[in-house]
Amino acid sequence: MIVKDCRFIISAVTSSQYPAGDLPEIAFSGRSNVGKSSLINSLLNRKKLVKVSSTPGKTRTINFFIVNNEIMLVDLPGYGYAAVSKQEKAKWAAMIEDYLIKRNNLKTVVLLVDIRHKPTSDDKIMYDYIKHYKQKVVVVATKLDKITRSALNKNISLIKKTLRMDNSDVLIPYSSKNHDGRGTLWDRSE
Repeated sequence: MIVKDCRFIISAVTSSQYPAGDLPEIAFSGRSNVGKSSLINSLLNRKKLVKVSSTPGKTRTINFFIVNNEIMLVDLPGYGYAAVSKQEKAKWAAMIEDYLIKRNNLKTVVLLVDIRHKPTSDDKIMYDYIKHYKQKVVVVATKLDKITRSALNKNISLIKKTLRMDNSDVLIPYSSKNHDGRGTLWDRSE
């Protein structure tokens, strides 16, 4: 996709705050600090549309971005962040669950995992949850530029095995720094 126009629309914590309309939505989910904001900026070829922080857990709302007046990208709060209370984690989980289950505009969920590490139990739970409610999941292994080429196949195999990915799912290695994987992600998400 050639991105001509993209802009932030709204932050929401309840379904009543979601933007109206019937544009298809691609949601981005992943652990805190996995690189969701950087990936969305890279995908949109922008540097600062989505706020990037070195501190995990900054995204605490569901953020909607419109692209070319054709599609919405949705940044979900990160999961697995230990430095917030159990109440706050439960609130985020309920917010994400409500969106994933009830949002009819949702067409694809992109699950981000860190290519350098074995997916966590939280990653596995999220993958299984998405598969249970939505058929289309795209797994993106972020931070591709931080591993050697020789480690690539081993790490991809570990991710597929740990998540127990089925053959209909797609795994895309991605570098927000180099934009490796951007075209493939656009092609597989739409």
